[in-house]
Amino acid sequence: MYRNLFSVAGFTILSRLSGFLRDVMLGAVLGAGMLADAFYVAFRLPNHFRAIFGEGAFNAAYVPAYARALEAEGPGAAKTFSGQILALLLASQVVLLVVAWLFMPVIVGLLAPGFETDPAKFAATVTLTRITFPYLLFVTLVTLFSGTLNAHGKFAAAAFAPVLLNLVMIAALAAAFVFPNAGQAAAAGVALAGAAELALVVVAARRAGVLARLERPRWTAGVRGFFTTLAPAVIGSAGVQIAIFADTIIASLLPTGSVSAIYYADRIYQLPVGVIGIAAGTVLQPEMSRRFAAGDPGGARHAQNRTMALTLALAAPFFVAFLTLGEPIMRGVFMRGNFTPAAASASAAVLGAYGFGLLAVVLIRSAVASFQSRGDTKTPMYISLFAVACNVALKIALWKPMGAAGLALATAAGAWLNFGLLVALALRRGLMRPDMALAKTGLAVAVASAVIALIAIFGDAPARRLAEGAGVFVNEIHIGVLCAAGVVAYGVVLLAALRALGVRLARVKRAPAMEKP
Repeated sequence: MYRNLFSVAGFTILSRLSGFLRDVMLGAVLGAGMLADAFYVAFRLPNHFRAIFGEGAFNAAYVPAYARALEAEGPGAAKTFSGQILALLLASQVVLLVVAWLFMPVIVGLLAPGFETDPAKFAATVTLTRITFPYLLFVTLVTLFSGTLNAHGKFAAAAFAPVLLNLVMIAALAAAFVFPNAGQAAAAGVALAGAAELALVVVAARRAGVLARLERPRWTAGVRGFFTTLAPAVIGSAGVQIAIFADTIIASLLPTGSVSAIYYADRIYQLPVGVIGIAAGTVLQPEMSRRFAAGDPGGARHAQNRTMALTLALAAPFFVAFLTLGEPIMRGVFMRGNFTPAAASASAAVLGAYGFGLLAVVLIRSAVASFQSRGDTKTPMYISLFAVACNVALKIALWKPMGAAGLALATAAGAWLNFGLLVALALRRGLMRPDMALAKTGLAVAVASAVIALIAIFGDAPARRLAEGAGVFVNEIHIGVLCAAGVVAYGVVLLAALRALGVRLARVKRAPAMEKP
């Protein structure tokens, strides 16, 4: 188990790092103009469909069904089931791809209506989306083979597959001179990456002896169970994607560069979300489930409080940085090549708005564990759909007065609403019991955050002068000095405050096993 855990964690970090390099390169090559807006919409559209019907919903339905067939009927029956789903999946994706190619102007018109006022941008978006859309077919099949490999305890190939997307796109951008423009180079990189990911998992499945062949679909109990599970999973996955669809639609109505500003800000914002929030939830839920099953509800709540305290402590510096240092961050990371100071300022405004909701976003997975660890998946889904509805309503209200930053602020407000409702309902049902250690950690984090906020505000000008004195890499040195000072100050103040309050995050004190729920 530990080998698999470290394997997946290592490839996840590699994916984040290579993705970061990819985005820096995209910023330098594409900038934040018309072509960048067109590419980011073209990149988003197949990913919207993938997130709804592919990784999220498909995994939730396929992996348990395959595992049941494997355990109950053996490898042969499991491979037959996989082959039947493969045939259905391949047929549906080919049909979707053909329809999308034929009606791409209509699809782009529906999902980016603002681009229709600019014929050149609209035409570029249609062209680039036709190039990127095969990625959906490839990556959906990748999801199936990855699920099969994971069910057999093979995690490495599936974990490495996302890294290929970044590496192939970087290679395509490096060879942009052979394409008509950089946007087509990036779009071709997306499609080629999908093919490379599929080849990787197919080879891995063949070597593992679990590669399924196309089978004639039959309405067996396993296939029926798969589709019965798939329907609610699609609804759950669609909730978040509706809000992202709304971002794409409304951002297309804003001035050129708005779509790009949202994309670049989101890439920075997703770093702590992916590494801290998702990781914490992934570890916490099985731990709480195991403790509840063992008759140790006190230990489950203790694990939740400890995880939330650690999540809060790790995420707070990012929260402060996004609110106070948005422009230095965007300049230091992206401002080179075609990425201008104006693009950095626009992206910084969006990053600050996203940052407002960061703490809620990273804590949501820990709050959801209160329900899911007891087998309740419906309550978090209902809360999420309600929060998404409010999120979309806020986007409609804020996009005109605030532009792209208004869309990000609506997302942040929706996250706080989601988190607040989860906590309120969990407290009401007795599913969550915050302890004094969590409260004291929150106080210590607030004190340390205030200190680094002062450093960010009053240290910005001295750090800029120091960087200008170096004469080279001014933006990089500027943000590097501020971040280094903030990290040191935050660590020292936080540890001192925790010690003064009598809190030790490293100590694990088991709660009494006989505590009643």
